[in-house]
Amino acid sequence: MPNPKKKLPADLKSLARAYTDLSLNTLGTIVANGSEGGKIAAIQQLLDRGWGRPVSKTEHTGEDGGDIRITIRNIIAEAEAKKK
Repeated sequence: MPNPKKKLPADLKSLARAYTDLSLNTLGTIVANGSEGGKIAAIQQLLDRGWGRPVSKTEHTGEDGGDIRITIRNIIAEAEAKKK
């Protein structure tokens, strides 16, 4: 499975962007004349590759919806203290 975080080569983005106008015109035609799911999916993929996907916000909460607590321990310091 390809790594979604991997950056696309500039030439692939450029090639996909070349189809932006055609893709938007096709979407407009589909909206006006009815749905063609396969074409919409293909156009979406093409636009995603050419222009990227919108950034989505993700929120994280701790137990019971509260704040997340992070505990950082200095493992080396603790090991040295135990040796003494």
